[in-house]
Amino acid sequence: MSTERLLGEPVAAGIREEVRERVETLGSRDVVPTLGTVLMSADPADRRFVELKHDACERVGIEARDVRLDPGEPASRLYGAVERLSADPDVDAVFVQVPLPGGVEVSEVRERIDPRKDVDCLAYEDLGRLVAGDPRFVPATTAAVVRLLDAYDVAVEGCDLVVVGRSPVIGRPLANRLLRKELPGDATVTVCHSRTADLGSVTRRADVLVTACGVPELVDASMLRPGVTVIDVSANRRPADTDRGYEVIGDVDFESARAVASAITPVPGGVGPVTLATLLGNVVLAAERRTDGGG
Repeated sequence: MSTERLLGEPVAAGIREEVRERVETLGSRDVVPTLGTVLMSADPADRRFVELKHDACERVGIEARDVRLDPGEPASRLYGAVERLSADPDVDAVFVQVPLPGGVEVSEVRERIDPRKDVDCLAYEDLGRLVAGDPRFVPATTAAVVRLLDAYDVAVEGCDLVVVGRSPVIGRPLANRLLRKELPGDATVTVCHSRTADLGSVTRRADVLVTACGVPELVDASMLRPGVTVIDVSANRRPADTDRGYEVIGDVDFESARAVASAITPVPGGVGPVTLATLLGNVVLAAERRTDGGG
């Protein structure tokens, strides 16, 4: 079987070009879209994720505000940073890097972030609108999976689609979006996770499998139906003899899976670039709404 690699960069490049054109249009009105990021982590991977966001912003003409806090500082420092960025009239979008350190409550961040600037849907209001089918923003990872499915003509209407992962940040928003009566969507969606009894018996039913649980190589070829399309959202670090001292792998054992899948996203190089590009799109959308008086 010839397995198609669903590469993210060609899709991301198209999104970035769309964003760049919208930024130029805003610039003609003396508006510069601005993203404020908040990082409270010493993890090099978290720091790298934030730096990639800033680099991506610079490439398309979006300004970035960078707030970094030591993970040992009081939680109130992070809450205050979110409140200040939310209140700043020159900041269009606020992104808080997760996971957060112990003692910092995501619920408190949800309460403090301005829903009109909440480009990754942390706020309760935005989560509610997402579930109701009237989203203010579609979370970047969810939007990225949708764009990949559309770009590679992966039909999900009426198919059995399994999401492995139940987090409120990725798994549940993905499932909700792919259930909706719009394309790509109208799938029959099952949500499971790393503690699902006999996980393989569930994943083998999938015509399309999306993994987002953060467990390296949890899924292998024995858990897949021949001809399945696999979208691996996770980017897990594993110690390795490389210059960086680690390698990045997904939830799916890529080498075994591609022997039975009809199409599969590589990790890295699949969902990641598209997620970054769709975040930029949300930042510009927030700026457009501010400029036009929308919310």
